[in-house]
Amino acid sequence: MEYNFREIEKKWQERWVENKTYQVTEDESRKKFYVLNMFPYPSGAGLHVGHPLGYIASDIYARYKRLQGFNVLNPMGYDAYGLPAEQYAIQTGQHPAITTVNNINRYREQLDKIGFSFDWSREVRTCEPDYYKWTQWAFQQMFKHYYDNDAQKATPIADLIKRFETKGTEGLNAACGEELSFTAEEWKAKSDKEQQTILLNYRIAYLGDTMVNWCPALGTVLANDEVVDGVSERGGHPVIQKVMRQWCLRVSAYAQRLLDGLETLNWTDSLKETQKNWIGRSEGAEMKFSVKDSDLEFTIFTTRADTVFGVTFMVLAPESELVAQLTTAEQKAEVQAYLDATKKRTERERIADRRVTGVFSGSYAINPLTREAIPVWISDYVLAGYGTGAIMAVPAHDSRDYAFAKHFNLEIRPLIEGCDVSEESFDAKEGIMMNSPLPEHATEGGLVLNGLTIKEAIAKTKVYIKENNLGKVKVNYRLRDAIFSRQRYWGEPFPVYYKDGMPYMLDESKLPLELPEVDKFLPTETGEPPLGRAKNWKTEEGYQLELNTMPGFAGSSAYYLRYMDPHNTEALVSTKANAYWQNVDLYVGGTEHATGHLIYSRFWNKFLHDVGVSIKEEPFQKLINQGMIQGRSNFVYRIKDTNTFVSLNLKDQYDVTPLHVDVNIVSNDILDQEAFKNWHPEYKTAEFILEDGKYICGWAVEKMSKSMFNVVNPDMIVEKYGADTLRMYEMFLGPVEQSKPWDTNGIDGVHRFIRKFWALFYNKAGEYIVKDEPATKEELKSLHKLIKKVSGDIEQFSYNTSVSAFMICVNELSSLKCNKKEILSNLVVLLAPFAPHISEELWETLGNATSVCDAQWPEYNEDYLKEDVVNYTISFNGKARFNMEFAADADNNTIQETVLASEGAIKWIEGKPIKKVIIVPKKIVNIVV
Repeated sequence: MEYNFREIEKKWQERWVENKTYQVTEDESRKKFYVLNMFPYPSGAGLHVGHPLGYIASDIYARYKRLQGFNVLNPMGYDAYGLPAEQYAIQTGQHPAITTVNNINRYREQLDKIGFSFDWSREVRTCEPDYYKWTQWAFQQMFKHYYDNDAQKATPIADLIKRFETKGTEGLNAACGEELSFTAEEWKAKSDKEQQTILLNYRIAYLGDTMVNWCPALGTVLANDEVVDGVSERGGHPVIQKVMRQWCLRVSAYAQRLLDGLETLNWTDSLKETQKNWIGRSEGAEMKFSVKDSDLEFTIFTTRADTVFGVTFMVLAPESELVAQLTTAEQKAEVQAYLDATKKRTERERIADRRVTGVFSGSYAINPLTREAIPVWISDYVLAGYGTGAIMAVPAHDSRDYAFAKHFNLEIRPLIEGCDVSEESFDAKEGIMMNSPLPEHATEGGLVLNGLTIKEAIAKTKVYIKENNLGKVKVNYRLRDAIFSRQRYWGEPFPVYYKDGMPYMLDESKLPLELPEVDKFLPTETGEPPLGRAKNWKTEEGYQLELNTMPGFAGSSAYYLRYMDPHNTEALVSTKANAYWQNVDLYVGGTEHATGHLIYSRFWNKFLHDVGVSIKEEPFQKLINQGMIQGRSNFVYRIKDTNTFVSLNLKDQYDVTPLHVDVNIVSNDILDQEAFKNWHPEYKTAEFILEDGKYICGWAVEKMSKSMFNVVNPDMIVEKYGADTLRMYEMFLGPVEQSKPWDTNGIDGVHRFIRKFWALFYNKAGEYIVKDEPATKEELKSLHKLIKKVSGDIEQFSYNTSVSAFMICVNELSSLKCNKKEILSNLVVLLAPFAPHISEELWETLGNATSVCDAQWPEYNEDYLKEDVVNYTISFNGKARFNMEFAADADNNTIQETVLASEGAIKWIEGKPIKKVIIVPKKIVNIVV
């Protein structure tokens, strides 16, 4: 029988569907294992060969765990809401739902061809009402809860109302936007609208005024990762910073738990560090500064309160409310011009950009310890969302403050003995304090830090601030609350209506609130979001429904829970299903989600844990980030002002322009000249200057992109070589977690390996040659060496070395002319996770009635790996001269006597006295003469 991969792969893909091979149910008698991929956004371009890398890696692991006896959940679905579909709808008028379904169908067709073990009966699509019903439900629960800092969990808002009715804010320690103070009597005296406004200050899902990335051309808020160099990633439209009233999620309340949870996870240290930096925990103090000649007072947060004697200016974030209050009439025009310029830069750009810009407000603040009047500046290197949006600048000991002071010629006052700040700031983590205070600023009973170590100074300053009511000691986090509103059509509707300008939740019985039809997918003529075009977008009582929709991460924050119980109409997930599957054992996805998605999904899950929905607080126990498969571009070289193209090694003789060429008409860097002429009309009359009758293209490794014509469609690879070859080749390219270039030139070797594997079962005449005979010692050794290697490699995700080991083993067995069923049966099982189609076919050929998926993973026997004979290198004065074999258990005396008596040794010794003989066990014998 000939290896016909097209027939074999079609046969088994159909068989898997017929037999429901990959459908899984909860089974208390078996241990569970949950494998999950970060599900894709179905773009119109479909998959290129880089996309399946992570899916193949996780699929191999899922199949491996199933062969080990685990009950494996390996689901797949689609992150179906997104700006590209909406933009396409705006351009064409086609409803995003149609585009999305078409794209999903294309993705599904491509995924099926590659042979994944996904349980498609559990598929979810975030745009389907039966899915986003539970996103809406979760949002409502967040609205109905606040975060109790003492209990360290979400608590019903009804409990907070009862507390206000009996105690007011006395003793309250809750996450909030603003510290409020009122008595029970004052609470009861407030109107319903006033009470609802106060409750928004505490709710986990709340309406708040916040700085956003606003894109006027797209008519919507954009996330940071959707903005590049001040323009939208989609369309390249200008983006400005703007304060808008938005729905937000109080992610910041969970900051410490998000940090603590990292210690329980099997993630890489680099990924954990990225999350820690994003959360940004810092211990310090909030200090009060009054404004000169004013009743105004504001607070700043600093991690180094001990440096207050080195403050020579203050800086406000451009978005701070204090800017308007502190800007003097003389400075108003200059400040406004600066604010207008700053609006065009995102926070991410401001953090990364080290350029010094700023403007003086005209006001001065009073240092609470020295009573100095300090100028207050405005600069975009200070962010409104961190601390209080105002800083005390200590230029001697902070690099950005130092650069600012140098640029604007402000005082730089050192606080550490012996430090040199003439050229740069001094990182003051150790040393002895000075100038704290300067003699002219010393006051009776005041704080004096001179002569103390920095550690002593920090501790003493915190106590002084607290005792003298100058502020309070606190922990601060860089993590912001998540902006949860988007002015788009294609997203989950909020289950919210408005009465007297205040938000209320729809009754749960009204969920899901489905996305309405609109005549256009653009904002209204009066500037409202697209849902403002929907007819009767109101409740039955006539109240206006929310016009914004939820962002993309809404649907992807708890999807792993829905996979556990996707058809449940009564709950996001049943207690029984959640108790069985618990959380994801292996999560695979790209590094681009290291912060946003992973922070938000961890927060979402912790909230659901608090309200009793999720049994586990952390959703993803182990995480693997797959690297990117880069494109291998090809180039042709056109002689300027002609339609003549010169081959690579002759191009230096001409004045040429390199042009990208479609890699699909290039093979081993040799251009298909006829295909090139037909590729584009302007090349129809192309002429070529060849070398040895061939046109050799240049090449470079670049991002896989349509504009560079280096996109390789997996369908083409599957059609030419088969899915098993594609799967193994993607793993063979290099370690899963590293980025590497795609090079179709190397795929032939993997395809030859699979054919060689087939040849162990069938001869050239197509005859089945497997025999049920005992295996030889050499055959068993080759097999068990492979079992040990592949088992270890899969656990470490070192799939590239596994593929190499398969090649070595098949070469060894081919040399031994092995056709023993005992050996080949185990070999098929080992290969099954990597190349499932050929493995299913050969497993059936071997006489098995069940799928190879239900076989048992073989265990290696160390006895078969023991060496009977060891090859020693025989050296003289450190130079290797020849080799000798000895029994593995030979002792040193036997080895030494045998070597010295050999003809080779006698030749090299030449009668010289032997000083010593050194034997490195199982490696080297070195004779020193």
